[in-house]
Amino acid sequence: MAVDLGRRPGRGRHRLAFVVTVLATLLAVFATQLPAAADPGTDSEGQSAALNAKLEAAAKSYYDIKVKLTASQKRQADIKKKLEDAQLSLLRLSTVVSNIAAARYKGGQVGILDGLITGEGDPHELLQAGAVAEYLIWRDDDQLRQYRQAQEDAKRNQDLLTAEIANEKKQYAELDRAKRSAEKALAGVGGLISAGFVGNAGGDAQPAPRNADGSFPNESCTVNDPTSEGCIKPRLYHALTEARLAGFSRYTHCWRQQSWGEHPLGQACDFSAEKSGFGGVATGGDRTYGNKLAAWFIKNSEVLGVMYVIWFRQIWMPGIGWRSYDGCCDAAATHENHVHLSVL
Repeated sequence: MAVDLGRRPGRGRHRLAFVVTVLATLLAVFATQLPAAADPGTDSEGQSAALNAKLEAAAKSYYDIKVKLTASQKRQADIKKKLEDAQLSLLRLSTVVSNIAAARYKGGQVGILDGLITGEGDPHELLQAGAVAEYLIWRDDDQLRQYRQAQEDAKRNQDLLTAEIANEKKQYAELDRAKRSAEKALAGVGGLISAGFVGNAGGDAQPAPRNADGSFPNESCTVNDPTSEGCIKPRLYHALTEARLAGFSRYTHCWRQQSWGEHPLGQACDFSAEKSGFGGVATGGDRTYGNKLAAWFIKNSEVLGVMYVIWFRQIWMPGIGWRSYDGCCDAAATHENHVHLSVL
């Protein structure tokens, strides 16, 4: 019986065990460096570029109109105050003017002038009376001037108020058109009124910087994204920071390269429901975490400049509220494993 002297008993088993050990070590290293599952798809989170553009346009219109509407309402409040002041002045001066009219009707000044001409009466007293009469005429004329000014102020402010009310109605009509446009766009991904996510959403976020007129400034992708190798806009960095300060610190990914949408512009983040990365459909505590985070973004939408939020088959937009959101064909596309945030 021939014996193979080149092989030693157990050597193959040792090599196999060594390979298994190396592979296990490598997998362990990679597991600590990568999220539990891949980030949402490069070019799709369950919506199209066309829909994304429509949602962005609708959200921008909403905030622009809100700024104009707020300014109009402030101007109305100022005009109403001035109108009230003018009307009070008219009421007070009306009595004064009535007294002036009565005094001049009695002809007191005419009697003084007649006495000076005819020489009847004490000239000193007549001259003194004439000086007093001249002062009274000056005072009365000033009161009459104030009365006329109050009339003009009241009319001007009433006209301004009427114009501003018309402007407010126009802004409401624009707001309604923006809302209808957004609802029409959302019809392509469901768009039915939904319950949304409410409840104890946590504290208030600090407001993002605004322009003097109340609008949000145009920004570029200038801040290093702490969640990727890309960049994000200052307003998104502010929202991300405020969310983390509010306790929402689970795995998040913001910038990514793709052909459309807010992610490559540094205007969007995906907040995983799981602690370590994007997994499957969120359940239990992960689902609760996502619910609270979505509700927190909605609560602070005005101060953060939220464009829209998508979570668990629902989408929220300013002026619209929560609507159903259809996606296919995994937890990332349906947003059942992460909360998507887009800001202006």
